[in-house]
Amino acid sequence: MEIDTASIHVPLMARFAIVMFLLLATPYVARRLQVPAVVGYILVGILVGPHVLSVLPGNSKVGDFFAELGKLLLMFFVGLEIDMQQFREHRRKSLVFGLATFALPMAAGVAIGLVFGYSTLSAILIGSLLASHTLIAYPLVMQAGLAKYLPVTVTVGATILTDTLSLLVLAVCVTTHKAGFMSPAALALQLAELVLFVFIMVYVLGRTGRRLFKWLGKTDEASFVLMLGIVAIGAALAETLQLEGILGAFLAGIAVNEAVRDTSAKEKIEFLGNVFFIPCFFIVTGFLIDLKVFAATLSSQAALVAAIVLGLMGSKWIAAQLVGRAWKFSADDRGLMGSLTFPQVAATLATAIVGYEAMNAAGQRLIDERMLNAVLVLVIVTSVVGPILTQRFLNKAEIKAGIKPVAPPARQAATG
Repeated sequence: MEIDTASIHVPLMARFAIVMFLLLATPYVARRLQVPAVVGYILVGILVGPHVLSVLPGNSKVGDFFAELGKLLLMFFVGLEIDMQQFREHRRKSLVFGLATFALPMAAGVAIGLVFGYSTLSAILIGSLLASHTLIAYPLVMQAGLAKYLPVTVTVGATILTDTLSLLVLAVCVTTHKAGFMSPAALALQLAELVLFVFIMVYVLGRTGRRLFKWLGKTDEASFVLMLGIVAIGAALAETLQLEGILGAFLAGIAVNEAVRDTSAKEKIEFLGNVFFIPCFFIVTGFLIDLKVFAATLSSQAALVAAIVLGLMGSKWIAAQLVGRAWKFSADDRGLMGSLTFPQVAATLATAIVGYEAMNAAGQRLIDERMLNAVLVLVIVTSVVGPILTQRFLNKAEIKAGIKPVAPPARQAATG
């Protein structure tokens, strides 16, 4: 017997209680199943969303606001967590690897998009989806005591370039798609606005933010409010220039990075974001996934899904191998660099949602539902495979660095 989910009525506070329970239970269940929490939240969103149980509405203004703030905080934290000191110490290597691990996946994504019938603009956006990466395995690096290890610092520094360039490509693609056509003069103006916006966010807002934190941020409460205000200002400035708010939030994180690093206010805003708002974003993302369409995509578009996953992993791996060999890194160090750049979560998922929701005057989306489903598969696969491979290469790096022997000497020789 089929359940008429449309007739299910759940009182407002009961919905809130359900959300609180899901936020509490999902990370625990995900750990037991050995899958990333982000995957768990998306699956929960699919289950309770409008396409399955309809326990939570798919068009709630409050839910959409929480999800939007979660998306902005997610990108703010990405910028906030980048170690600028490490980037400065290894600027040249980070820039070279950043360009390689951006350009190769970008080219692969564009080629895949064109082969599978997407327009040039959509194909470019697909390329930008593959070009970024999320360092979800970085906590494993910190636990191993290898945060200062050269291949790691180079990869962390490269993240600044890949995520920034990916979001800039997104901004150009979305603006062009909504306008319908962009002349060379208009494109040049758009690029000039982007450069000016980056300068204002990183340098002007960065300096202003540091002074504000010095003058007004004398308490955790004041610093907390300042950070939320800076996120909102960054997103609002971006939207004023017809750019995406996530670009402003990301650059805002970079701007105040060193001003709030190692402060308790930073820990508090990360706690609130990671416990409530960011999970809300992932759950609402699950609302967009129709299981019937998702299953149809996997069966009828298996070649597209395979091309996206293998294209991403292959191009990221090649970038790490080429750059690592040029600097005479060992095979394990090159593998560590590649595995750290596999996971596609924060910027990729946020960019995919923005691209899916962007419509032109004719009502056409920049990327369609089958690509959104392919990206979801990419997020799941890479967020599982990436950390597993990272741990494998970290074990060998620990032995090499003499930090923590994980096996008897004879075994080390056999595996090394």
